[in-house]
Amino acid sequence: MMDERIWGTVTRALAEEFELKPEQMVPEARIKEDLGLDSLDMVDMVIVLETAFDFKIQDKAALKEIQTLADVMEFILITIEQENGQAANA
Repeated sequence: MMDERIWGTVTRALAEEFELKPEQMVPEARIKEDLGLDSLDMVDMVIVLETAFDFKIQDKAALKEIQTLADVMEFILITIEQENGQAANA
């Protein structure tokens, strides 16, 4: 299930950073093919997401698996869960 607040943050942050049109920001949009982002843009995307959500992405290797905006959303949800779990254990 998609968290609309998180989805809105992801799409606004990426659309603004990479000058993407709102109609491009759909879950099935492919990062490289549909949005035109390359490997350097992916590095920028990490920074944008870390800033937007105020956390540090630890699992950089998992980023290589991201193909679509839905994958970005899933990655963010997992990262937030991990952050919350670590905070609860601290």
